[in-house]
Amino acid sequence: MEQNELIPGLAGVAAAKSEISYIDGEAGQLEYRGIDILELTECSNFLETAYMLIYGNLPNAAELKKWNDTIVRRQKLKFRIVDIMKNLPDSTHPMSVLQAMIAILGAFYTDANYSEDFEYDTITRLIAKMPVVMANWMRMRRGDEPIRAREELTFSENILLMFSGKTPDAEIAKILDKCLILHAEHTMNASTFATLVVGSTLADPYKVISAALGSLSGPLHGGANEEVIKMLMEIGEPKNAKAYIAKKLKNKEKIMGFGHRVYKTYDPRAVELEKLLKRVVEIKGESRLYKIAKEVEKHSLEHLRQKGVYPNVDFYSGCIYHLLGIPTEFFTSVFAVARTAGWLAHWREYKADNKLFRPVQVYTGKIGEKYKFMDER
Repeated sequence: MEQNELIPGLAGVAAAKSEISYIDGEAGQLEYRGIDILELTECSNFLETAYMLIYGNLPNAAELKKWNDTIVRRQKLKFRIVDIMKNLPDSTHPMSVLQAMIAILGAFYTDANYSEDFEYDTITRLIAKMPVVMANWMRMRRGDEPIRAREELTFSENILLMFSGKTPDAEIAKILDKCLILHAEHTMNASTFATLVVGSTLADPYKVISAALGSLSGPLHGGANEEVIKMLMEIGEPKNAKAYIAKKLKNKEKIMGFGHRVYKTYDPRAVELEKLLKRVVEIKGESRLYKIAKEVEKHSLEHLRQKGVYPNVDFYSGCIYHLLGIPTEFFTSVFAVARTAGWLAHWREYKADNKLFRPVQVYTGKIGEKYKFMDER
């Protein structure tokens, strides 16, 4: 690479070394710490997977109990934070609320010495409180009182409880838990890079995760699963899918939920999510969206398969969240709840051998201009 050569979007530029996750885009393979993602959805749960991502190994029984107990115990908010949320406009997007409240958490939990205990406390606190902020905001904006998490429930059971106010079906909660595993980490991307850049300044983890949330909130990163649901609703019926896709492709418009910069075959997360969606449909008895999605997949692949464009992680996840009763505008927030584990893993890994990010620019402006006084302009 020539000195000061411009690489738009840093495409293909290695920004860091990492042992956290691995992708083989040609084979459609994703691993966390060397373990295939599909094995983790089968054998693990979200909190155990989060621990492994962050600390590099699967926890033993004592470590896992401490980890689970600490997170469940911290699934509550200080009343002052709740009061701040109550004063936000009802129209505030959930991602804006998450970003603001996570940053504000840093004002309540500080440690000038930045001890090892502080790091553990901060990591568990962020994982614990992210879904509480999300669920509280959903209830507040429609005039309902927040529901407190219950210590006897699992992490994912509590998410559904705090959303609906009802004790969730255990199998449905396990399906949500698998979705969280699938969204927990995915190597380098815009929000992970934001995590590293802000973390490299030695900003505290609350500001680091707040920056990652800001990055994820953009429509070119998070939010694609929201657009998938809007597309399926617009199509309306399975029989309309063929004509809809043909028109989109004729107009050279993007099919939402298709294509990935890395995967040139099926995204392994999409394969698993399709299976999970099918099971949710069986439990709920609501198949319309699933049937529309399958028709969209069928007719899209007739044209896109030869280009290496396949369904991605967003295509089926939105359908699952919709059937679980999660409002569409909260889909990206659910993504953030899961991805917090990956962000914290990268933050912790990078700071072990930290170097401040200081890129250069390619200047394209004028040189040697003279100041013009007002009467000369």
